[in-house]
Amino acid sequence: MARTTSPRPNAAPAAPQRIVFVLMPDFTLLSHAGALDCLRIANRVNGTPLYDWTMVSCDGGDVACSAGAVFRADGPLPETRHGDMIMICGGLDIREHTTKALISWLRREARRGGTIAGICTGAYVLARAGLLDNHRATIHWENHESFAEEFDAVLLSKAVFAHDGNRLTCAGGTAVIDMMLSLIARDHGPDLAAGVADQVIYTAIRTDQDVQRLSVPSRIGVRHGKLSQVIRRMEENIEEPVSPSVLAADAGLSTRQLERLFRRYLARSPKRYYMELRLQKARNLLLQTDMSVINVALASGFASPSHFSKCYRAQYGTTPYRERGAHGASRAAEAPEEPGEWLAGEIDGDGE
Repeated sequence: MARTTSPRPNAAPAAPQRIVFVLMPDFTLLSHAGALDCLRIANRVNGTPLYDWTMVSCDGGDVACSAGAVFRADGPLPETRHGDMIMICGGLDIREHTTKALISWLRREARRGGTIAGICTGAYVLARAGLLDNHRATIHWENHESFAEEFDAVLLSKAVFAHDGNRLTCAGGTAVIDMMLSLIARDHGPDLAAGVADQVIYTAIRTDQDVQRLSVPSRIGVRHGKLSQVIRRMEENIEEPVSPSVLAADAGLSTRQLERLFRRYLARSPKRYYMELRLQKARNLLLQTDMSVINVALASGFASPSHFSKCYRAQYGTTPYRERGAHGASRAAEAPEEPGEWLAGEIDGDGE
């Protein structure tokens, strides 16, 4: 006669982990939705709830995302529980939306030892609170230069996401899906993460070693090794521009050959292309930091006031000072737009 055994009682299921989404004004909808739907689908694929979530705002009121849709918050910033994860959902104008009350709350909650994540520009909030000092972190590529200028204690990466201890940051966009799949795989196994990826038709999962931006050939639509090498060198040397002759020589080209390459593939000279890169960095710094216009110019490779202002106006149709003023930044510490207030000389000649 076969021996029968009584089934052992099942262990009590663990309580779902709660994610506290802090919706900043003008947050990026795509990033927030990507994170939220990964949690929802993980619950569905698993068959039992692994996660639950709440959406809060700094004052408990409604929050509009950068696309204009308005979300009703579940309440104001809460006192978190053991095991909760906080996700700061950032987007546009993150500096203006980062309040002292939010920073104080975040520092207090960080002392509880839980995991805190910054999505898109949410990394800026974590850095302002001092929570990323000596941590590897990332932020959207458009904010990379301004972030690096302001937070030199952060180990800034260009990866799609970064996970360092109990600090998580991601670049925003679809990168948040990669970050969430990594978290799900860590906590509940790679099979569940793969199941979630299948549900969202996500076939190329990236890791924290993958970089945000496309390669230079992909971005410019040209596959030419030496041209890509020169452009990469330009992007790495904005503050102290390298002369076209040196760029050409280091790539094994003559200056005339380099000129022809840029004209053929990019319809502009090397000097003009380099100038556009520098002005783009200057504009990012003007709009995203409180750096003085003079320091912005220096960080972008300019030493002459008239040249910087002239080039900026030609590119963007306004002066650096008006650009700064139009976006509501304080100009109390700015020097007047007079050549005598600047360093004499120019480091790079004209930009055509």
